[in-house]
Amino acid sequence: MSPLEIGILVGVATILVLGAGVPIAFGLGLVSIGFLVAFEGTDALSLLAETFFAGIAEFSLVSIPMFILMGAAVAGSPAGRDLYAALDRWLWRLPGGLIIANIGACGIFAALSGSSPATCAAIGKMGIPEMRSRGVPDELATGAIAAGGTLGILIPPSITMIVYGIATETSIGRLFLAGILPGLMLTSLFMAWSLYLSWRRGWSFGARERGYGWREKFEVLPRVLPFLAIVVGVLYVLYGGIATPSEAAGVGAALCLLLVVVVYRITDPRHLWAILRDSTRESVMIMLIIAASALFSYMLSSLFITQAVAETIASLDVNRWVLMGIINLFLLVAGFFLPPVAVIVMTAPILLPIITQAGFDPYWFAVIFTINMEIGLITPPVGLNLYVINSITPDVPLPVVLRGALPFMLMMVLGMVLLALFPQIATWLPDQLMGPARFG
Repeated sequence: MSPLEIGILVGVATILVLGAGVPIAFGLGLVSIGFLVAFEGTDALSLLAETFFAGIAEFSLVSIPMFILMGAAVAGSPAGRDLYAALDRWLWRLPGGLIIANIGACGIFAALSGSSPATCAAIGKMGIPEMRSRGVPDELATGAIAAGGTLGILIPPSITMIVYGIATETSIGRLFLAGILPGLMLTSLFMAWSLYLSWRRGWSFGARERGYGWREKFEVLPRVLPFLAIVVGVLYVLYGGIATPSEAAGVGAALCLLLVVVVYRITDPRHLWAILRDSTRESVMIMLIIAASALFSYMLSSLFITQAVAETIASLDVNRWVLMGIINLFLLVAGFFLPPVAVIVMTAPILLPIITQAGFDPYWFAVIFTINMEIGLITPPVGLNLYVINSITPDVPLPVVLRGALPFMLMMVLGMVLLALFPQIATWLPDQLMGPARFG
């Protein structure tokens, strides 16, 4: 069999195994071992343990559990509620201001947590019942939070950007910078759509008879601003050359835990233990996926599937934008079935030389890659954010949530078009602060 034919078999087998409900890390490991033994014999097993361990034997990976702990500390406190309350008090006059406040809270919380499911859960538990109580249609209330939660993997500090940087050996600091303006752009597009739709249909959503006074607007800020200061501080020490991503993540996690104790008086050891337990569980899950993906990548390379796919794509006699369209379609489909971390670790090393050879900036491509993964988070069958929202509002059918998220998916597509037309949206800030990137 040719490598491409084996690759098709691998793809079908992976979809069937993961579709059967096998955990992703175990499913990838099972497929990898099965194909290695089938085509290379049992001798291939001698390198499995070393390859599996090498997948997570990176010092940069230390930043992942630290950033997850940082997000878990914030998610385990009423910070999401306070973010929502603060924005609601400042934006209540706008048409659809309640929806815009929720999207804004998602964007800010995304910067604190770096996790899409955590953002959906923290803001959705407070925001969705409030929106529904004021007359916001179920599909818009749930769709806005599902889409807003995806910002957690784009706005830094982003776990997926860290994984992309490690998989492609690119600068994590530059990747974080590349995600800032596109993240703000997507947040603005989501808000603009909500504002337009509310104005167009004349929705007031049970607006308050009496507005918020200045005292009410400012009284919640002391509980929110310290957490935002931590994000600014983490980014400053990263880009100021003061600390590595791992060091900055460790300090950020420690400060977030301290603020949770000081600002919200969360001193119960059981509550603190729950934060540590949840962050450890998520960290181990991501690490296992990364290690299993490394094994999967080794299998693809060992059977020459990676090289065959890369050569096939590179040999396509098409315009480079047509090539980018094909790659985007591939990433979109992959995002339907696999979580962002798995897709990045398995495909980014294959795609990076192809896109750089075609003349695309790898940091710009990282943003495009991430937006494709964002769309995957709100599309079935995996669609993690959809299921988080459905668990918050079990009385709202999943198709209703999906229908509400669809316009926001189109905003993401529009965002990718704008990035294609104006790549400086992603590259200008890192070039200004860190100098032009060197690649090729």
